[in-house]
Amino acid sequence: MAKDLLVTLEDQPGEGARLGEALGRAGVNIEGLCAIMEGGRGAVHILIDDVEGAKAALASVGIRVDAETDVIVSPALPEPELDTPGVFGGMARALAEAGINISLVYVASRNRVVLATSDNQKATQLLQSMM
Repeated sequence: MAKDLLVTLEDQPGEGARLGEALGRAGVNIEGLCAIMEGGRGAVHILIDDVEGAKAALASVGIRVDAETDVIVSPALPEPELDTPGVFGGMARALAEAGINISLVYVASRNRVVLATSDNQKATQLLQSMM
């Protein structure tokens, strides 16, 4: 099961390479990634299938995993569907009306949506009923 790992990197050349190369050497594929740099540091979310392998690879180069989050990963969506205006709004509205808060969202490889919510089980059931 895929998980989102949160790491913090310095906002300087080579940090992304250090992360990506460590995972690559360990044979760990990055399924999705979101990085936001602010104030000289960056919060980097990485969607990973091999959590233990990723943690070991990152630790080997001095990168600490700050958080590990269970996420919902949608099936691959056809590009026209994902690129249709309002798709995310509809998903977010349905979750809001069910009282579910979104704490993390980004798009991963193969046009998949990654979500962490206040109730992943309920959110999964709701989103599956929409597809």
